[in-house]
Amino acid sequence: MDMTIAGDTGLLDVLQHEVAVFARRAEQTRLGGVGQVRNSMDRAAYLLLNRLDLEGPMGVKALAASMGIDSSTVTRQVAPLVDTGLVKRTSHPEDGRAVVLQLSPRGLSRLGEVRCSRRQLVAELTTDWTPEERQAFCTLLTRFNVALSARQNTQGVPASEARPES
Repeated sequence: MDMTIAGDTGLLDVLQHEVAVFARRAEQTRLGGVGQVRNSMDRAAYLLLNRLDLEGPMGVKALAASMGIDSSTVTRQVAPLVDTGLVKRTSHPEDGRAVVLQLSPRGLSRLGEVRCSRRQLVAELTTDWTPEERQAFCTLLTRFNVALSARQNTQGVPASEARPES
């Protein structure tokens, strides 16, 4: 079903093209930041560490549900983070068979470095923007991401194909 509104076709063509260009450039640079930290953490690791920081320790299933991906994907993506000491696996206090994932002090420090580097990159890219323009872009990009996520959820996109959210 074509939901294009008459007269909007040209604008929607430009928008879809710019979203495609953004996705390609973001993946090429990984919006990694600047300085020594640039590109030093892949997207999946960043999003997992960020989620654990924001929501606290949780099990694999809860983390997967929170990010809109399946448990096997989380397990696979968390393994190198545990191996490098960025995430700790501990037993659940009430059910020793269950595993709880939490950000290690090293993981928190590393996440802070990456956030700072990425923040600096975004500041550089938007240096000539007003605070209102930055806020408007953030609001619209968040709204766009929420709409994409909702569409994935209603269309039954397999979790393994869905991209992790922030």
